[in-house]
Amino acid sequence: MPIITAATTLRRALQDPECFISAPGVYDGVSARIALSVGFDALYMTGAGTAASVHGQADLGICTLNDMRTNAETLANISPSTPLIADADTGYGGPIMVARTTEQYSRSGVAAFHIEDQVQTKRCGHLGGKILVDTDTYVTRIRAAVQARQRMGSDIVVIARTDALQKHGYEESLDRLKAAREAGADVGFLEGITSREMARQVVKDLEGWPLVLNMVEHGATPSISAQEAKEIGFKLIIFPFAALGPALTAIRSGMEKLKKDGLPGLSEDMTPQTLFRVCGLDESIKVDADAGGGAFEEGVDLKRTG
Repeated sequence: MPIITAATTLRRALQDPECFISAPGVYDGVSARIALSVGFDALYMTGAGTAASVHGQADLGICTLNDMRTNAETLANISPSTPLIADADTGYGGPIMVARTTEQYSRSGVAAFHIEDQVQTKRCGHLGGKILVDTDTYVTRIRAAVQARQRMGSDIVVIARTDALQKHGYEESLDRLKAAREAGADVGFLEGITSREMARQVVKDLEGWPLVLNMVEHGATPSISAQEAKEIGFKLIIFPFAALGPALTAIRSGMEKLKKDGLPGLSEDMTPQTLFRVCGLDESIKVDADAGGGAFEEGVDLKRTG
């Protein structure tokens, strides 16, 4: 039987009137594993999280295509059947580079990606002072991605994001999204929605086209739950800081305790085996056993003596 790709799964879900997709932001293998273990059926690779975790830098256009593709490939292949939606920033150049980005993401197992209309020296959508390219340049990016997808025969979903709201207002943003839809984008993405009224309005104004809501808590957008986003009419919601925010808090707390007490003070159930089981230890042991291997016949758990 033919293999159904995660991109095909996501594309079908977007066409299902009953389906709504909620994707937590993940930035590395551990955060992706945890999100999968609690039952999420889609993931979002945050560009801000990639910049922070790979480079220790703010989301200011630091990451290259190779940085983003490498991280996306890691995340997409932890669970190849689970759709990964990935940030692709500006596409990393003109039409040729946007086409290459599309090809690289598709071959890496990414199910969907979004491209925006900022200049190459971009910044997080929830920072002020963004600089945009003109509409024609933006539409060229979207068209290049769509055409690359079609040439490949790939089902990867092209999401058109506009950051025009902050500088040019709602009507200009709406015009850009309509132009992107006309160019073949599969999903629309109005970044930095500032009110529930605006959220409802954009769904109404672009009725019939799937839209994504970017839920960055304490950013430009009011806190809207997944259930509320669904009721408003969005098809997909992403939470870029879902893993990164708790990680920052927990790691800082642990480091401060280590600095003060000389020990991290982990709970007793946080053993090496616990970490490795989150990361697929038991599945790996089964692979070895099913193949006739004997590397784990004595197990992996230690007998603690105090």
